[in-house]
Amino acid sequence: MRRLIAIWAGKLLTAAGRIAGKKSSASPGAFALKIYPGLVSDVNKRIKKKVIVTCGTNGKTTTNNLMCSALEAKGYKVLCNRLGANMLSGIATSYIQAADIFGRLSADYACLEIDEAYTPIVFKQIKPDIMIITNLFRDQLDRYGEIDITIDILKRAISEAGEVKTVLNADDPLCVQFGREKNAHPVYYGISEKVLPQTDDTKEGRFCPICGEELKFSYYHYSQLGDFKCEKCGYSRPRPDYEVRNVSLRSPMKFTINGAPLSVNYKGFYNIYNLAAVYAALDAAGEGTDDFERLLENYKPQIGRMQEFMFNKPVILSLSKNPAGFNQAIATVNTDERKKDVIIAINDLANDGRDVSWLWDVDFHKIKNDSLNRLITTGIRVYDISLRFKYADIAVDMMTDSMKQAVRSALEDDSEAVYILVNYTALYPTEAVLKSLEGGKQNG
Repeated sequence: MRRLIAIWAGKLLTAAGRIAGKKSSASPGAFALKIYPGLVSDVNKRIKKKVIVTCGTNGKTTTNNLMCSALEAKGYKVLCNRLGANMLSGIATSYIQAADIFGRLSADYACLEIDEAYTPIVFKQIKPDIMIITNLFRDQLDRYGEIDITIDILKRAISEAGEVKTVLNADDPLCVQFGREKNAHPVYYGISEKVLPQTDDTKEGRFCPICGEELKFSYYHYSQLGDFKCEKCGYSRPRPDYEVRNVSLRSPMKFTINGAPLSVNYKGFYNIYNLAAVYAALDAAGEGTDDFERLLENYKPQIGRMQEFMFNKPVILSLSKNPAGFNQAIATVNTDERKKDVIIAINDLANDGRDVSWLWDVDFHKIKNDSLNRLITTGIRVYDISLRFKYADIAVDMMTDSMKQAVRSALEDDSEAVYILVNYTALYPTEAVLKSLEGGKQNG
């Protein structure tokens, strides 16, 4: 009975939140778990096929939602926390919203994004059949600490999961080590050719996780992702089971996976990794990949994943919450040859991490000046990000505490495109600003 009361309470809170204009992605589940802490412990019994979880620093929301979209395109019913609420409360909310008023839930698959720090907690109630780990980078130092802490947490989680098939990024030396866990049953995906210019980059995981020696790279893609080898102990990049080659970054992006040609209308080199992870996980689940492009036709990128708004010029919104993410966003901005404004918003609320020292690990100096029209900074830490650009020797043209003012200014000048790079708590307010300006344009 407590379980049913918890579900009803969660449904009421979801309805009330939506009436109030809130997303209700986690709070209904958090309240329901107080009534019945074991709410999601029967997920495995209610899923007919497999539970697929996605972890990792960057790309987990996109990978998880791509996976869900592909399975739905095959006609399956999927339980999924699409909005990226990836702690136990977010998973509980998704469960509540999918269940009927009698508390019954039946689905073919579950696709669940899980915060790395919460994996041991979630795995006490839900046992995954397949676990995707996308990559590991420094993120929210005041919450996670250094990467070694996250690695230890994930190793505990894999042990807690029991027998699980792990889908690992072969190009990330920090991810590959999880394949050594005794119950991991790994398969690997990776990009097996040099694609990007080999410029200096911040390599966060450049030391061998086995013996501590500095790794050698025959090529790398970004941060520590590439073809690595430790000359001391022999730890090295495994040959991928799902191998990406023949990469073209022109729009649409083209590449092959195990020789099968693919063409996708996504921005950003990093999305090739997300797509390869989904391809590998689909195959690991026993699902066909012959029609992979068709399976992704109806996928809608989640908010802030190079999300495009159209005004008198395109405005592209990108969530960039750590050094690796920002560096990839900058690389994507640089591939756009149009004359553009770049707006950067940095907050330091609890969900962002209070410590913003990571800004000094971002390669802001690589923003191309020849196509940069104006640089605008905003957010709670507007002075910190502006100071960072002073040391990168790039002039800030405008500082403001108002995102609406920043966007309006960019729309009124002579740029051809606008890129807005924001960290986490600036994302939804920025989307709201863009939607309100879109509405004003239509009403005008």
